[in-house]
Amino acid sequence: MSVSIVTIDGPVASGKGTVARQVAEALGFHLLDSGAIYRAHALACLSRKIDFNEISSLERQAKALSLKFLGESIWLDGVEATAEVRSEAVGMAASTLSAIPQVRAALLQRQRDFAVAPGLVADGRDMGTIVFPSAPLKIYLTATAQVRAERRAGQIAKQRLAAGESLSAKQLIEKGKPPTIEGLLETIRAQIQPDVEAQIRRRDSQDKSRTIAPLKPALDAIVIDNAEHSPSETVAVVLSLWKLRLK
Repeated sequence: MSVSIVTIDGPVASGKGTVARQVAEALGFHLLDSGAIYRAHALACLSRKIDFNEISSLERQAKALSLKFLGESIWLDGVEATAEVRSEAVGMAASTLSAIPQVRAALLQRQRDFAVAPGLVADGRDMGTIVFPSAPLKIYLTATAQVRAERRAGQIAKQRLAAGESLSAKQLIEKGKPPTIEGLLETIRAQIQPDVEAQIRRRDSQDKSRTIAPLKPALDAIVIDNAEHSPSETVAVVLSLWKLRLK
C-alpha cells in the first residue's frame, strides 16, 4: 500500500519543525522528527562516553537506541530528555555523527518505518533526497543565518527567562531597554545572538560539506524562503501545494 508522504527539509532553525508539526496536524498525518533521532543517538553516545572514532560502538548504539516520542516530549532510555536532546551541544554532536555512513545506515530503516497510513510528514535534512526520495511533495525551507539566529536566540531567551534569569530595571535602562519583560527578553536575545549565529554557521558548514547525504534541496523540491513569513503563512502554502499534488 502506498503511503502519502510530505518531506520538509532545511537547515537548522529554518522553522521546519514547527511547520512540519502543524502540517501533520492539519492533514491528520503522522510526524517524523528525524533530527531528534540523530540528536537522541548523539546524547546516548555522549552520556556513555563513546569515542566518536569507535565506529562499531557508534553503530551498535544506533541499532540499540531506546527512543520514544510522546507528543512533543522525547524519552531516551526511559527518561524524559527533551531539553538535553534539543541543546546546541548535542546538535553539533549529532551533525558530526550523522556524517558517519554506518550510523546513517543503522538509523535509516527506523526513519522509514514511520511511513504508515494515513500518511507522514517527515522533517529533517535528507528526507527528500535519501530517506523518502519518492515522496510526492518535497519542501525545502530556508532563511539567512542571521534571520535563523534571531529566531533561535529569541527561543533561548524565553527559556532563560522561564528559568529565572533577570536584570534590574536600572540595568535595563542603562542598556537602553525599557524595564519590562519585553525589554528583558530583547536584552538577553541581543547578548546571545552572536554566539548563536556562529554556531548556526558552523552547523550549516558541517551539514552541507559532508560526503554522505549533504544538506541540499532535492531536485524536485519546492524551495521556500520563509524569512518574511510566519509559521502559519508557510503552513498555508504547504497545504495549498499538497492540494495541488492531489489533483
